[in-house]
Amino acid sequence: MREVYFKYIKPVFGNKYIFAVVLFGVWMTFFDENDLLSRFNYDQKIRKLNSEITYYEKEIEQSTRKKIELQSSNENLEKFAREQYLMKKANEDIFIIEN
Repeated sequence: MREVYFKYIKPVFGNKYIFAVVLFGVWMTFFDENDLLSRFNYDQKIRKLNSEITYYEKEIEQSTRKKIELQSSNENLEKFAREQYLMKKANEDIFIIEN
């Protein structure tokens, strides 16, 4: 049985060019600093960072819109202070209703 396998494997790996290509492929796939597993991990990190970039760009846009709205009038500023920081005037009572 071993002779049968050896008979077919020897011509393939006996050729120095095929052996060099196979060795190069194994080296680049598993042992190099830029192997396939590292490239896959880098691609995942890039995708994650790109999604974070889009998230933070949206957050910046919302914050800028809020800032412009607050600076546009004193009524908006007062509304924001009442809703976010529960501020009140001297003669008012605040009731907080939670769902």
